[in-house]
Amino acid sequence: MQSRTSLALNPETPQIMHIDLNSAFATTEQQANPHLRGRPVGVTNRMSRFCCVIACSYEAKALGITTGMNLQEARALCPDFVMIETDPPKYRYMYNKLIGIMQSYTPKYKMKSIDEGLLDFHGTLGTVHHQSMAAIGLEIKQRLQDELGTWMRCNIGVAPNIWQAKLAAGLHKPDGLDIIDHTNVRAVYAGLRLVELPYIKQKMEARLNANNIFTPLQFLDAPEELLRKRVFKSVLGNDWYHKLRGYETDDRETNLGMVGRQYVLNIRTADDEHLLPRFQYLCQTTGMKLRFRGVDAYGLCVWARLQNGQTFAAKKLFKAPFRSDQDIYTKALYLLNKRQKHLVVATVGLYCYKLAPSGRNQVSLLDEINKAVWLTEAVDTVNEKFGGFTVTYASALEGVRNVKQKIPFNSTEYLQLLLNRQ
Repeated sequence: MQSRTSLALNPETPQIMHIDLNSAFATTEQQANPHLRGRPVGVTNRMSRFCCVIACSYEAKALGITTGMNLQEARALCPDFVMIETDPPKYRYMYNKLIGIMQSYTPKYKMKSIDEGLLDFHGTLGTVHHQSMAAIGLEIKQRLQDELGTWMRCNIGVAPNIWQAKLAAGLHKPDGLDIIDHTNVRAVYAGLRLVELPYIKQKMEARLNANNIFTPLQFLDAPEELLRKRVFKSVLGNDWYHKLRGYETDDRETNLGMVGRQYVLNIRTADDEHLLPRFQYLCQTTGMKLRFRGVDAYGLCVWARLQNGQTFAAKKLFKAPFRSDQDIYTKALYLLNKRQKHLVVATVGLYCYKLAPSGRNQVSLLDEINKAVWLTEAVDTVNEKFGGFTVTYASALEGVRNVKQKIPFNSTEYLQLLLNRQ
């Protein structure tokens, strides 16, 4: 039972809408190619015998094919499974169309990931918009088919806060539309398991279970003090106490923790002649991401998965900040060279950490530093204007030709940068 002193459910009219495109990448490919419609389709970043599924159609999901499964496993389940390499221009079109639809309803919109968006109707519902949230949701679904194609579908969730709207959008996939408010939230929770709540995975489920919380309703009814002091042991407990009741806790900006790249080699090798051009390209694209986010790095980690199953990693904190391609490559190469060079590399990656806002907008007293900054800015300007890697290092050309840019699922800012360079 609920405690008499517990916070009441948020009684406001739901005005947050979460839009989730159904199997966005695979469905976009099916929309573009009618011969793929109704067939089990998967999308991968790079076609090779080592590639894995990064997204798949509902037809593939129905056969047990899941994200992360490799091509051989998928075809063992379904010999007719079709794997397609990512095609960024299609996703740019999809992404921009969805943004265009969203911003036509409210200026308060945000892409949460490449295929998920949020609309906030506070201040416009009942004044600018004289329809119900359900009617607006149905209209958006129809516009998606009219403007993107008849094969495109989305789930829509409406609720008083961001978290509950995301929950609502996942209740009836595909093509669902659900509304959660104070009148039905207990009934919604009663029909779910803890791991069906957004952001509750098995480890968190175990932590809740250890405190005698086994269902979403028990989670809702748990005292705030219990969640803060014993379950989460931080203010996250307060956040969960409020978000479960429909109050907003997820509208804060989060700090950027790290930036990096990785690559599954199309040629398993220990030979620097093949490895280093690809590695240098990863360093370049990592630098591009740092500069796009306006941050410098102090820390760098280089890692590799070896063909024998072992893992190599080396990391270092530096006294001076860095973000240019050359700085990153020089430092990363120093760390990579610590590996046993006779061992065959299967995957290589790096990430920058201990990030801080860049101070490069201030001119240095040292001319050499200024020249390096201005050169980097000039190269970025050329590449942004003419696309791709118009200007790059000759030693990285093999990497540019062989390493395909990944389509990021969760970073819409980097997605926009990537699409601008196609």
